[in-house]
Amino acid sequence: MQTSGAEAPIPEGARRVAAWCAVLLLVAGVAAVFVWLCVVFRTAVTPALLAVLGTALLGPLYRRLLRMKVRKSLAAALTVAAVLVVAGGATYIVVAALVETGDQIIASLRQAATGIADHFGAAGTSLDDLAADSRQLLRKFGGTAASGVISGIGVVGQMIATAVLALLLVFFFLRDSDRAVGALRSLVPPATGDAVEAMARRAFEAVEGFMRGTTFIALVDAVLIGVGLLVLRVPGAVGLAALVFVTAYIPYLGAFLSGAVAVLVALADRGFVIALWALGVVLAVQVIEGHLLQPMVQSRTVHMHPAAVMLAITAGASVAGILGMLLAVPLTAAATGVLGELRARYGSAAPPPGAAAG
Repeated sequence: MQTSGAEAPIPEGARRVAAWCAVLLLVAGVAAVFVWLCVVFRTAVTPALLAVLGTALLGPLYRRLLRMKVRKSLAAALTVAAVLVVAGGATYIVVAALVETGDQIIASLRQAATGIADHFGAAGTSLDDLAADSRQLLRKFGGTAASGVISGIGVVGQMIATAVLALLLVFFFLRDSDRAVGALRSLVPPATGDAVEAMARRAFEAVEGFMRGTTFIALVDAVLIGVGLLVLRVPGAVGLAALVFVTAYIPYLGAFLSGAVAVLVALADRGFVIALWALGVVLAVQVIEGHLLQPMVQSRTVHMHPAAVMLAITAGASVAGILGMLLAVPLTAAATGVLGELRARYGSAAPPPGAAAG
């Protein structure tokens, strides 16, 4: 007796799900390998990423110099020199403010911690007990202090070398920016050259808009919060404003941390009422940023959902710590720009000829 050898066909829906699963696995594998390579070669990748961010931030100044008939090499050198002057001056102001008011801020935070421990601390636990435990730990592990100092000096040296290399890369990226499109096209097949160029431009425009907008918003936030803290006569107002400016490059989380520090300092030194006023100043500035500055400044760049930003910051922190938190959002902005370009090119297919009649 002969039986039929025909097999039941796989449903179309199952085949589509299987195809999408294969695509997602392939993309996840490529992304994982890319992240692993970035971590392995982080000594070279970190200056390159910082140089890309610096190039995106300094591009308008370089192009303005070119419109003034300045040679490319001289324009790039003048731009890097301007960065050194501005960044050096800003760093000096920030460090001087933090050094001058750091003792006041630390003392106020310690006083606030003491008050919180007295009111909400566990029974039998105080800051004196914590200090005694800390001294025991220091005596126990004091032998590693010298190695810690040496490693700290090594970290500082590595940071200086990274900054110098990033500045040199900024110079070359600015000077040879007109060759970037040709170099990119030479690496891809001719048929996909236009699409790859459009995606690269969209990604760089997203990063450029993010850097310029974030810098302007950070400056406005620091000025407004600093003025508010000065009016409230909170100690270390200048240093706290500098902290607000630095942490503003980490969206949402940075504002929360700097605002919490400002409120705690006001609570410890000026009392509960002034702390409420300081909280009101911080919240008012955040409302102005969210409802006025963000839509006005970054209206022409890609917009990212806050949940996507928080996930990107968390992923960046897990991969590269504080540096990963700083680089996560610009990279996410670039990826969002690329996805937007892909959606604009391939997302909407042309309707069939009889669709209009139907």
